[in-house]
Amino acid sequence: MLDLDFNEEQDMLREMVAGLLSEASSFAKVRELEDDPAGYSPELWQQLAELDLLGLLLPEEYGGSGQSMVEGAVVYEEFGRALAATPHLVSCVIAGGALVRAGSDAQKSEWLPQIAKGEAILTAAWVEPDNSYGPKGVQVRAVAEGDGFTISGTKQLVQYASSAARLIVLARTGDGERDVDLFLVDPTAAGVTLSQRMTISSDNQYRVDLDGVKVTEADRLGAAGTGWNTWTRVMFEANILLAAQAVGGCTQALDMTVEYSKERVQFDKPLGSFQALSHYMADAKTAVDGARLLTYEAAWAHSAARPVDRLAPMAKLFACNTYRDTTAMAQQLFGGVGFTLDYDIQLFFRRAKALQLSWNDTARLEELVAQAVLDTPAA
Repeated sequence: MLDLDFNEEQDMLREMVAGLLSEASSFAKVRELEDDPAGYSPELWQQLAELDLLGLLLPEEYGGSGQSMVEGAVVYEEFGRALAATPHLVSCVIAGGALVRAGSDAQKSEWLPQIAKGEAILTAAWVEPDNSYGPKGVQVRAVAEGDGFTISGTKQLVQYASSAARLIVLARTGDGERDVDLFLVDPTAAGVTLSQRMTISSDNQYRVDLDGVKVTEADRLGAAGTGWNTWTRVMFEANILLAAQAVGGCTQALDMTVEYSKERVQFDKPLGSFQALSHYMADAKTAVDGARLLTYEAAWAHSAARPVDRLAPMAKLFACNTYRDTTAMAQQLFGGVGFTLDYDIQLFFRRAKALQLSWNDTARLEELVAQAVLDTPAA
């Protein structure tokens, strides 16, 4: 039976993470990290490691805590509230999840303990210029050569690439739609070029050019041709957590807007007393509560080993759209000053759009939901 009541341990986890981030990820520190070449605070990263939050979802046998997706959603909601800039998603969830699902014993033993302790950061190189989020969008080629492969092509939107010990590169190994594999690539290897990109959210992203980069068979995650299936399952998990992050972000943005509407006086009345504006905020509250319910239903389903093929993309789709709509409404209520750098609401507005576009955009999520509803194979 679906149970969305948090237990005492989950409430304590939320309080612990919120308390940590109130100091370690204040808005002043968030601003300091914008467009930074590393993009995260080593001090916060170390604190997350000491609190066993980096290995939260990783198996205990590799130094993780083995917690459920519900605990993960609790943490990510607080990440979203604080706009915490960390490589947690790319390293501890996506890279860690791919290794758990498809890694060899040697790969797991080498990398998972380092990820859980924060000693190594891994990230994923997936999206390509002018290509889609589906399997056909992977056009970077891994050509068999000797006892390994040679990888060539370009990836973009690669988060925290400059800090990564390895990139998990999605590369095409055949002409079939799903002939995609995952490879561990050293970002310092010959033929790899990293170029930092400035983004609407001022987060840490790189373009990665691969020119004849050599990898061995031992660098492949899983059996030949299984990469896209592994990636799809990992993305479902990531999308649940990103939905939770969006819920945290739009909750905080709405709270800030409500507070501003009480303090800002126009025509001798607080803005919040104007019926039209109060309706905007009431509608936003309804949507935010709906997004939270859907997100935690997806997290609960995953924790109960139930299918999330429909719920995971649905949660990210609705939560990210709500985040974008809520922050757009907030900007209207704040007026022109909301777009200035002096006000914190613009931090949420910019990140809402970036989150909506990343790790499966709106069009791809709608496609995945439709496929799940119609019971057709995911493309």
